[in-house]
Amino acid sequence: MSKGVTPQSKDYSTWYTDVVIKAGLADYGPVKGTMVIKPYGFALWDNIKESFDRMIKETGHVNAYFPMFIPKSFFTREAKHIEGFAKECAIVTHTRLKTDSDGSLIVDPESRLEEEVIIRPTSETIIWSMYKKWIQSYRDLPLLINQWVNVVRWEMRTRLFLRTTEFLWQEGHTAHATAEEAEEETLLILELYRQLAEDFLAIPVLTGLKTEAEKFAGAEKTYCIEAMMGDKRSLQAGTSHYLGQNFAKAFDVTFQTKDNKEDYVYATSWGISTRLVGAVIMVHGDDKGLRLPPKIAPYQVVIVPIARNKDHEKLVKDFIEPITFGLKENNVRVHEDWSDNSPGFKFNEWEMKGAPIRMEVGPRDVENNQVVLVRRDTNEKFNIGKEDLLNKIPTLLDEIQLSLFEQAKNFRDENTHTINSYDEFKDIVSNGGFVRCGWDGDAVTETAIKNETKATIRCIPFDEQTEGLSCIYSGKPAKHEVIYAKAY
Repeated sequence: MSKGVTPQSKDYSTWYTDVVIKAGLADYGPVKGTMVIKPYGFALWDNIKESFDRMIKETGHVNAYFPMFIPKSFFTREAKHIEGFAKECAIVTHTRLKTDSDGSLIVDPESRLEEEVIIRPTSETIIWSMYKKWIQSYRDLPLLINQWVNVVRWEMRTRLFLRTTEFLWQEGHTAHATAEEAEEETLLILELYRQLAEDFLAIPVLTGLKTEAEKFAGAEKTYCIEAMMGDKRSLQAGTSHYLGQNFAKAFDVTFQTKDNKEDYVYATSWGISTRLVGAVIMVHGDDKGLRLPPKIAPYQVVIVPIARNKDHEKLVKDFIEPITFGLKENNVRVHEDWSDNSPGFKFNEWEMKGAPIRMEVGPRDVENNQVVLVRRDTNEKFNIGKEDLLNKIPTLLDEIQLSLFEQAKNFRDENTHTINSYDEFKDIVSNGGFVRCGWDGDAVTETAIKNETKATIRCIPFDEQTEGLSCIYSGKPAKHEVIYAKAY
């Protein structure tokens, strides 16, 4: 275990914060609830971002940018939407400061805005105000726009990456001629989110529909991907919303149909955020720190040279140079750590930072024309000849990627329970885990279970089986089979 990291088994929450700080991912910002994403953490986010950005562009979406300042009046147009965000809004009321008589800075009361401005908590309202200008005919549809931005939601209880006052995300907003097209778009994006989570982040997810109580404010339907963290809690890792015509009606966005009629357009919105970095930490991390899936790791291979003097240093450097060049030619992200720290310190540091493969090279290795490789996923250590490296490492990275996914999937499956007793339900959710059970579809039942156990319905899975199933709480015939868990 790396020095200064609280073991997961002792205090999972403290372990998580220790890893974020000590692995150099982020730090606390000067304003409560904000965070500074450090270069290593931002490189991780960049790789996640670039992976998904490629996926959406391949499916016809384009990126744009909309202002972060939104007139307050825009939020009054969609009642459910404002109800969902009213308590989280940061509001600009004045435009300047001035020096008081005693020399202190104060808000200039004369600079008060006629209409307050909301700092973007989400962009549906401002985007739909623009779509009204851009959409006149069916020829303008579909409109498939995404943006990568920051948003502000004034949170009372925060945790680095998982829930901060300001965070980074993508938000897609699309407009369609028919409900069917919009539904197809919503499910397409959900599938892309599943692929991102499972194929790139090595995180197995459940896909399904949110209940009315859990859906996005202003949506007709919210679909989600849900993942199990290392403490057996759930994390909502991405959501895709079918908005129907709600925002089109709120902003009077109509179009001329092919048969020359006028209709409101159908909408979707969808988003993932920097909380995915938190998910990667909690799904794969151990008491040594991070374990990063190779596809998103800032460095896939870290080379630690071992040299006691200048002669050794030159010997090792000459030996490493063609290795590094060859790996880069094969699109492997490689880093040589020539810092002044001891080899032992470097070993611990790159274990903490989760580098998938550590390569150790000293004078004896040069003499034997080999290197030492250490896999972060299994901590396996072995020698490999220099001539085999360029062929072996890409295969090894694929093995590590799959290994991390399989470990996470096995953990989730072992901690997912199908039960029929409410007492057993309460016992499982108190200790952590997913419960697959019947629900009568009544919001009263959903609220009662939440109040009694703090567990929520994470999703109604697409593969639900309701035949012969009874509600875990009321005993009535189940309308849905659902996944219950405590969640972040």
